Amino acid sequence: MSRPLENARIGVIGATGAVGTLTLRLLAERGYKNVRAFASARSAGRELPFGDGKLVVEEATPEALRAGDLDLCLFSVGTSRSKEFVPYASEGGAICIDKSSAYRLVDGYPLVVPEVNGERALEALERDRIIANPNCCAIPLTTTLKPLHDAAGLVAVHVATYQSVSGAGAKRMEALRAENPAEHNLIMDWTWEDEDSDEESKLRQETQKILELPELPVAPTSVRVPVLVGHSEAVWIELEDDLSPEQAAEILRRSPSVRVLDLPEFPTPKDAAGGDEVLVGRIRRDPTVARGLSLYLSCDNLRKGAALNALQIAELVLAAETAAA
Repeated sequence: MSRPLENARIGVIGATGAVGTLTLRLLAERGYKNVRAFASARSAGRELPFGDGKLVVEEATPEALRAGDLDLCLFSVGTSRSKEFVPYASEGGAICIDKSSAYRLVDGYPLVVPEVNGERALEALERDRIIANPNCCAIPLTTTLKPLHDAAGLVAVHVATYQSVSGAGAKRMEALRAENPAEHNLIMDWTWEDEDSDEESKLRQETQKILELPELPVAPTSVRVPVLVGHSEAVWIELEDDLSPEQAAEILRRSPSVRVLDLPEFPTPKDAAGGDEVLVGRIRRDPTVARGLSLYLSCDNLRKGAALNALQIAELVLAAETAAA
């Protein structure tokens, strides 16, 4: 590809959903001009805001995606639709970044958080150009764990996630807005695989894959909370080498996409919403293990937890292709 990075021909598939509309907004903010919006047949012809103008939604069809006139496709369409449509875009020569679980745990497909394992994204350029974007809890978790692992070595991870309804899509957000707050409750709406929910299983396996620590014990518990945007996680880690809370905080302060909060400030989904960083706080000793720490984090699950992370991957691989042209 010889055109400048900002002139890349980009398709956003699933453009009418919560993550898709945010993806369009981020692309406009970053100065991309050659952008097309795709969705299902029922949304075709609809207009979506893009910068100072609008985009007319096109129907996502095999013919449109494999036509060869897109350099990059950003998919936010769910697992079954990704499995159906991503191969067509790949066949047409586009770099495909998929936000569903379709490719995350499949051997041979890189699962990428740019601050953690960005070099893995470049491997896809040598094969079918398909890159998986991790789930909205694995991204902030691994962004936080990687610098601590590099400093002291991870032995085990326990994590409890408190996930906002936006992770279940725009319809769930509207349903929460319509509810009486007195009826709000924790929600266990996952599907179940043996003793774990699907959310817990994929958080464990994705964390292991991203960190390239396949034997790392990761024990998650996931619930959904009556919050519109912003996922939070309580994390307990055991380390090979001793690391004080102060040392851990200093390491994380120097880490990309992380902002450490000192008490009396602490991370909340409200404070994380609309931001691009993982907020980390309440870093303290875990007295139940010899070299343990606990911490709390919050992150905007639609931005860094989905759309922004995918766009960071895109810019990484597009820059590599532009440089190689």
